[in-house]
Amino acid sequence: MVRKILIGLAAVVVLFVLVVVTRPSHFKVERGTAIAAPPDVVFAQLEDFHAWGAWSPWEKLDPSMKRIYDGKPSGVGAIYAWEGNDKVGEGRMTIEQIDPLHRVVIKLEFLKPFEATNETTFTLVPTPEGTTIKWSMEGNNNFMAKAASLFMDMDKLVGGDFERGLASLKSVSEAAAKTTDGAKAAK
Repeated sequence: MVRKILIGLAAVVVLFVLVVVTRPSHFKVERGTAIAAPPDVVFAQLEDFHAWGAWSPWEKLDPSMKRIYDGKPSGVGAIYAWEGNDKVGEGRMTIEQIDPLHRVVIKLEFLKPFEATNETTFTLVPTPEGTTIKWSMEGNNNFMAKAASLFMDMDKLVGGDFERGLASLKSVSEAAAKTTDGAKAAK
């Protein structure tokens, strides 16, 4: 009887491993929105990590989060590291590429509660009304991440944060554009 139970458990474990192995290795989460502000105003919020506190969805999850800015003040080479509670964990972002007013590419490294390295990209497209922006994150899943994806949907998990962040970025950028327009009109 014990032998049958052990064989049954072994079969379940093998089946689970096979299912996990067949999960996709690559993932991508992407969200976008339209912002009634010119690309230069939106871009300024992205290329300077000091500005992220006004719109990043994770900044408000831990008011006592430790923040470290390193490297260049903004643009390629700017580094932002954080260490916080269980909701934000610990990690680091480094701006690796910039196409001024069009694209910002960031190396995103999670250190705690789990280790992962992903690429985050902001793509801006000018429109007559302002700017269309896409925020994406992509990377590769190791075995543990593939197993977790059986129970958690990365697109829903991170996508909701992107939606909240884009809504805040929209508010901040549109307010900054109005301030800039008001200052230009006053001259």
